[in-house]
Amino acid sequence: MIVNFSHSSTKIKTLIDAINLSIMQGKLKVGDNLLSINEASAFYKVSRDTVFKAYTELKRIGVIDSTPQKGYFVKDEVNRVLILLDTYSPFKKDLYDRLADNLPSNYKVDLIFHQYNERLFETILSESIGKYSMYVVMNFSNEKLSDTLKTIPQSKLLLLDFGDFEKSGFSYICQDFNKAVYDCLKDGLQLISKYQKIVYMFPEDLRHPISSIDYVKQYCRDFGFQFDLIRRNSDWRGAEAGCLYLCITTDDMVKVVKDADLKGFKSGSEIGIIAYNNDPVLEIIKNGISSISIDFGLMGEKAAEFVKSKAVIQEYLPTKLIVRGSI
Repeated sequence: MIVNFSHSSTKIKTLIDAINLSIMQGKLKVGDNLLSINEASAFYKVSRDTVFKAYTELKRIGVIDSTPQKGYFVKDEVNRVLILLDTYSPFKKDLYDRLADNLPSNYKVDLIFHQYNERLFETILSESIGKYSMYVVMNFSNEKLSDTLKTIPQSKLLLLDFGDFEKSGFSYICQDFNKAVYDCLKDGLQLISKYQKIVYMFPEDLRHPISSIDYVKQYCRDFGFQFDLIRRNSDWRGAEAGCLYLCITTDDMVKVVKDADLKGFKSGSEIGIIAYNNDPVLEIIKNGISSISIDFGLMGEKAAEFVKSKAVIQEYLPTKLIVRGSI
């Protein structure tokens, strides 16, 4: 086993990572002996204390063990998981927490956000190849699968959230941003029918699938609503009575709520508001803000099951309209 020590990490962590990687890559198998503390100290030219602390940590997390007769040996496989999500939000935290909570303690999870920076996304993936036993990734785009993702063995990769691209050979847990939105609005038709116009707040720099615009337009045509699309700040003329605002971002939702308050409009009667993606805070704003959302916690639980079982999953989670006082 080759260990490359550098100034960017402690010698203890470098030795731990090298042993973990060797086990994960099959160079060290369950039952194989490790060098003794004295042997490792001499071979890697580090102190006995460094080796002892590295072995102690590996024992603590259940990767290795020791007996007087056998010395140090590999006890279990290494399960290292990369969770690569797009941006932080309360519902992404729920996803991660439920995923991590449903994994055994011997699974080590690294959580990274790519922030929709394509170069960062590709760099993170490229540098992670071969270093993880499983990959759970929110792709950079809803329309195209990253070529770098195609270099990861399909049995080790789970795609989350986005998915309007060819993915038949991959495991995925996705949401439908198109017809599901239409269906949710249709489910709420009786409440929404009090409004004359639906205003879709869709910032032009947003990575949300633009195809959803067509489905909201179609809903308006099918059920006799006027339609307006707000993509730039200059398009915003302020809240208007008789409009239902469909807001993808929290910033836009807050903007609508504040302006409606200034003008004295009552939410749920004079104007309507529906947020995209549920958040616990929506329950306490005003009389409650309705939302269109999947269950991100459920997505996390299903992702954890894939990581543990490696069983193929190909599923779109149901999108639901959560009705509160704002409509």
